[in-house]
Amino acid sequence: MSNVSIIIQREFNERVRKKSFIISTVLMPVLMLLLMAAPALIMQFSRGEEKLIAVIDESGLVAPQLEDGEELRFETVSLQTDEARRQLTDRFGVLWIGADILANPSAVKLYANGSSSLTIEQAITGRIERILEAEKLKAYNIENLQQILDEVDTHVVMQTFRNDRSQEDESQADSSIVATAAGFILGMILYMFLLMYGAMVMQSVIEEKQNRVLEVMVSSVRPFQLMLGKILGVAAVAVVQVLIWGVLLVVLGAFVMPLMLPEEVLAGAQAMQQGMPDASAVAGVDPDMLQAVAAVTDVGYIAKLFGCLLLFVFGGYLLYSAMFAAVGSAVDNVQDTQQFQLPITLPIILALLVMMTVIKDPSSPLAFWCSMIPFTSPIVMMARVPYGIPWWEVVLSLAILYASFVAMVWLAAKIYRVGIFMYGKKPSFKELAKWVRYKY
Repeated sequence: MSNVSIIIQREFNERVRKKSFIISTVLMPVLMLLLMAAPALIMQFSRGEEKLIAVIDESGLVAPQLEDGEELRFETVSLQTDEARRQLTDRFGVLWIGADILANPSAVKLYANGSSSLTIEQAITGRIERILEAEKLKAYNIENLQQILDEVDTHVVMQTFRNDRSQEDESQADSSIVATAAGFILGMILYMFLLMYGAMVMQSVIEEKQNRVLEVMVSSVRPFQLMLGKILGVAAVAVVQVLIWGVLLVVLGAFVMPLMLPEEVLAGAQAMQQGMPDASAVAGVDPDMLQAVAAVTDVGYIAKLFGCLLLFVFGGYLLYSAMFAAVGSAVDNVQDTQQFQLPITLPIILALLVMMTVIKDPSSPLAFWCSMIPFTSPIVMMARVPYGIPWWEVVLSLAILYASFVAMVWLAAKIYRVGIFMYGKKPSFKELAKWVRYKY
């Protein structure tokens, strides 16, 4: 084991001391935050120029009530339709509304002077639909109709409690929004780690094989020790990176967030952490938003998630890196790895697709079995953990994952100790199976 520890130290120091490791460790949390904020930023900066639409309303009902928006502005004109289409080419388009629009809602035409879009068309039809609905309601001669509608309008806020945990305690409500966001982020981290660090091991093996370094090293250590040391050394890098992110998130939630949040929001989050289910009403904040703040500022919750993340990152990486190391030893260059990488990366991609279904139903049979199958369990299980699944499922998944790692290392080692001495020929899957059956 002293030889293995030397290899681990060498692999660990070689990567941790690189500037790329420091930069990625610092920038990755920022990139994850930007990824979460990307949809809002895209919507903010993707707004087009204001579009002026000329309206010809033969009914006289719709045009006076059309409301301008951020991107659409309406202008009523008294021209005939054909004349407006010829003269008003500087407008975005001409909107024609028929005289029988109440009886025939299809009597609407848009003559655009350029390419239109589904968003613009839905915005126009939505405005017209609301106007027509209001006009039809007026026919019932109901007094104070708008006041009645305003009073009838109701927004239901529902709190969810886990009855399978306790049928008496209602001090802590669960938030599906927080669980969904946390599960998606953790699943993406696992997806990134499995591909990135597994490929890192494969690339390292290929480079050392091309430089004939492996031939020198195996004169001092056994091939199995060399492969195990390389895998564990890179695994230590991944663990350190996750620990750094966990510490950064704890510091952010415990010290930075309280300074940035309004006092009433922070007080409501603390009250919710202490078991006050009506804290959102006291703070006057949306319950889901308050639960998100309470989760981010809850050190215990973050520690639980990152503890599970460490276990699944380590186990999932060990499983896949053994296969990547075997592939790297069997080929002479990166180009030859394509056919062997496909069977390895397909389960990772499948796990990412299953992770999307976990958001809909984290307790479905598909989610359960994919969180037990070792090739998909790291990503799928981490997406399920924030939903508060039973701990026996987590423990069983980890046991199967680590047992599979032991079997995979034994299998990959058989390919590794033959492949590192093979040059000039790209082996087939049949030859790899033959290497596994070799006896030593």
